[in-house]
Amino acid sequence: MKKISRLLLGFSLLISPPLTAAAPTLLVIGDSLSAGYGVTTETRWVNLLAQRLSKDCGPVKVINASISGDTSSGGLARLPALLAKYDPRILVIELGGNDGLRGIGNREMRDNLQRMVQLAKQAGAAVLLLGVRLPANYGADFINAFHRVYYDVSEAESVPLVAFFLEGVALDADLMQRDGIHPNDRAQPILRDNVWPALQPLLVAFGFAPASCR
Repeated sequence: MKKISRLLLGFSLLISPPLTAAAPTLLVIGDSLSAGYGVTTETRWVNLLAQRLSKDCGPVKVINASISGDTSSGGLARLPALLAKYDPRILVIELGGNDGLRGIGNREMRDNLQRMVQLAKQAGAAVLLLGVRLPANYGADFINAFHRVYYDVSEAESVPLVAFFLEGVALDADLMQRDGIHPNDRAQPILRDNVWPALQPLLVAFGFAPASCR
């Protein structure tokens, strides 16, 4: 939490909190993990997050622009139009898994993610980055170098990071679909809860929700 607070403080120097009466928009751009591959619409973690925000934190409009199979380059290509269309106050980026699975270079992935963060900042949005890990068969050196990309982007751009989005899910066969890659319906509340500790202070810090939003 101390690291998140420092990152929030650093980012607060770059943009001003939007103080408008209209409900702010939270935009999620990701791949199949956020698009909800293989799970029902109602149980997807993004939908569960929207329900929690509506119930406990006041009006926040949640837009899920995730596409199964998307990469960091695909997300970067789509982002400018999404920023222009939805004018989000918060952007959640959940991308990179497909880059690793397809052997796309870590430098390219880092550059794409960093550029996405920069574009969001320029549009006046706060950013939360979600990190993923690769399967063990990719080898420890490759996995560690891949995962380091998320820390590098987070530190370079002073944005908060959920280091492992699938924490408590990825190694539990009861929470994964048969492909061993995608979480099932039962895992979705856990994914939402993994995001929440980093997202909640972001919501409060930039005036999108009251401090009582828990």
